[in-house]
Amino acid sequence: MISLSKVSKQYGRQVLFVDASFQLNPGEKAGLVGPNGAGKTTVFRMIAGEEHPDDGEVAVPRKLSIGYFRQDVEEMSGRTVLEEAIAGSGRLGDLHHELMGLEHALADPERADEMEAVLERFGEVQHEYQQRGGYELEARAREVLDGLGFPAEVVDGDVGALSGGWKMRVAMAKVLLGRPDVLLMDEPTNHLDIESILWLERFLHGYEGTLLMTSHDRDFLNRVVTKIVEVDGGEIFTWSGNYDFYERERALRETQREAAYARQQAMLAKESRFIERFSAHAAKAAQVQSRVKKLEKIEQIELPRRRKVVKFDFRQPPRSGDDVVALSGVGKRYGSRVVYDGFDLLVRRGERWCVMGKNGAGKSTLLKLVAGALDPDAGTVRLGASLKLGYFAQQSLDLLDPDLTVIEQLQADFPMEGLGVLRTLAGAFQFSGDDVDKRVRVLSGGEKSRLVLARMLFDPPNFLVLDEPTNHLDLATKEMLVEALHAFEGTMLFVSHDRTFLRGLANRVLEIGGEDGTGKPVSYGGTYEEYVARSGHEAPGVHA
Repeated sequence: MISLSKVSKQYGRQVLFVDASFQLNPGEKAGLVGPNGAGKTTVFRMIAGEEHPDDGEVAVPRKLSIGYFRQDVEEMSGRTVLEEAIAGSGRLGDLHHELMGLEHALADPERADEMEAVLERFGEVQHEYQQRGGYELEARAREVLDGLGFPAEVVDGDVGALSGGWKMRVAMAKVLLGRPDVLLMDEPTNHLDIESILWLERFLHGYEGTLLMTSHDRDFLNRVVTKIVEVDGGEIFTWSGNYDFYERERALRETQREAAYARQQAMLAKESRFIERFSAHAAKAAQVQSRVKKLEKIEQIELPRRRKVVKFDFRQPPRSGDDVVALSGVGKRYGSRVVYDGFDLLVRRGERWCVMGKNGAGKSTLLKLVAGALDPDAGTVRLGASLKLGYFAQQSLDLLDPDLTVIEQLQADFPMEGLGVLRTLAGAFQFSGDDVDKRVRVLSGGEKSRLVLARMLFDPPNFLVLDEPTNHLDLATKEMLVEALHAFEGTMLFVSHDRTFLRGLANRVLEIGGEDGTGKPVSYGGTYEEYVARSGHEAPGVHA
């Protein structure tokens, strides 16, 4: 059992915890939730032994093995993806590589005089390796890497050639392969597509150890955890159940507390009026003193802290023509790999197409073709009349000016708008207080995404082309975005791995590549939920 008991922690003037306590029991799967900066990462670091409380105790049994997946990834190079995954998988990985080294030593004639010692050590290592299931390790590593979306040819390729997002997946594979007693996972779904998220859900369901994780994916939390640990305002609260249960119970508890607060305030006001009215009356002196003492003993109820979600009324875009974009006979290939061949698609005004497909099927390629960021090898892409197109992709983040602050960037984009309006816009995307004075160069990837979306939606185009718009967005911002786009009267074409986003917005589904990633695109004329019901899967190749 892991426990935090009366823990206090602060950095400078920022107080994170005051006498906070909670415990994590063997085999529990818990979600760690709370606003940005509340101290979730600090909880992970204290359990991992990387930080210590200023006061109180963090108790972690000494023999407990802990695997910690975090957002900052160490440098990786000089190995294949498979070797890197195995190398970081705890004791088993160490034994694997020692065994490889000993095998080389046994075949080295220059070390013939060491042969007896090498053989003895080889026998010891081989025995422990076999006992721990080491001979299945490579097969398990390939299975985990496949589940996380790595094509077979990449698994045996150089890990140093991967992008940061793919290195994140390697880092996750290391932690999962280590089979630790306790898994600490900080935003594991951030760099995963929906197929990999669904695989990870199944993996964690079968995981027998203890799990504590943060996630901005509501569905993922609901399907994996059975306990919520909430960090907020210096305190830690625990709730039995998944995220939906926690949200309902939290709202109910807040309502009850507000009612109790109102009743107490009415009683206090009544008693105070009595004291004030009769404090000068000698005949009532005993009653007045009695009521004064009574008030001094009452523990006053505090109003619950409500997380501030800034609402913003986004403008409606101008009306476009009925035909928004038409793809006719489109062909696109990369070298010998054919992505599209004779592809036709018509998107009409008011439709909201979500694009589904396995990794590499061509989802982002389609969006680039439509946005004009990529030319087709054959066929035509025609945009309709009166169209104002807005394209969001990770490359959009590079269009921000690194030397400006958040509020200066918005002022530069919308010079005719008042400061109050722009501050409200920033607040709707979770830039509150001093956050608006942060320079763009120091913003995280998630903060840059929020700023780009704020700029795009303030003066909205009538055709939104969005490539993974919810990456790194927290639950509050994501739900605000879904609500805002639900009222959007324009047309949408988007790729997303977030099922809240897919369910809330899609009224058409385009599945690219089919089960094996090579089939013809198939369109479904209905919502994402209807697509799941008709196709029998939440994503291509992943059956419900």
